[in-house]
Amino acid sequence: MLSIVVPVFNEQESLNAFYKEVIKFIPVLSKSYEIVFVDDGSTDGSLDVLKDLTKKNKSVRIYSFRRNQGKAEALKLGFIKAKGDYIITLDADLQDVPSEIPKLLAEAKNGCELVCGWRRNRKDALLKIISSKFFNFVAKIIWGLKLHDYNSGLKVYKAQAAKSLNLYGGLYRFIPLLAYQEGFSVCEVPIVHAPRKFGKSKYRFSKIWNDLPDMFTMLFLSRYSKRPLHFFGLVGSVLGFIGVIILIYLSVIHFQGYAIGRRPLLFLGMLLVLSGFQVFFTGFLADLIISLSSKKDKEFILKYSTE
Repeated sequence: MLSIVVPVFNEQESLNAFYKEVIKFIPVLSKSYEIVFVDDGSTDGSLDVLKDLTKKNKSVRIYSFRRNQGKAEALKLGFIKAKGDYIITLDADLQDVPSEIPKLLAEAKNGCELVCGWRRNRKDALLKIISSKFFNFVAKIIWGLKLHDYNSGLKVYKAQAAKSLNLYGGLYRFIPLLAYQEGFSVCEVPIVHAPRKFGKSKYRFSKIWNDLPDMFTMLFLSRYSKRPLHFFGLVGSVLGFIGVIILIYLSVIHFQGYAIGRRPLLFLGMLLVLSGFQVFFTGFLADLIISLSSKKDKEFILKYSTE
């Protein structure tokens, strides 16, 4: 069975055309399929259009948030509700071309657990392309997962890979990396990218400033989420060490007869030492919390089991 998960936010103009394009290819690929639309609190008539589609096709299902939650939450709900062995995601603006799905699905059936579309000739505004290339370049340097396009909307997942993802905030931009770190194989296939015909893009060049904090979050989660003391301990130790050096220096000149009571350097040294201790113990407490939580039952993602 195939599941097509489609996040929707104010796409009233494109939904009917999108449905017609998708329905050309999906029944050919699989007799058993479902199209799961997740309405992310649209304020236009998107939900009404989706309700009309359910009347035409019983394989169409809708979930609608009361207010805008974000793409990550929409995808997460779609993955939870999807029933298929393979889960396909694509945006409803028709820039992701449904006719490209068979190429990605073929790669998934050959063994790749997450197949990403690579928008080689991207049809977007220049500034948007530049910001995306910058993001992809930095991501490749930091994590070493060599993909040309981390954030393409068109992807094909094996069900276990999709359902393993814990998405929130801006982490949907890092889906390939999240899956890769869970041990799933990730690959990409060049796809056609169409110009936007309906509505306006929800993304602006200024979003790069929102991407940067998400990148730092992902950096911390990928390297230190299970050992936070390694991060906070290092930062705290560096701050404390600099503070101690400053205080030692001031102590030496104090015994040489120099007044240090009103020197800003004294307050800086004290501040660094106190901050170092605080940061260190923040990491220590985080380690304790993780240790306690790890004792509780958790769901393990297995590659193979005899059960």
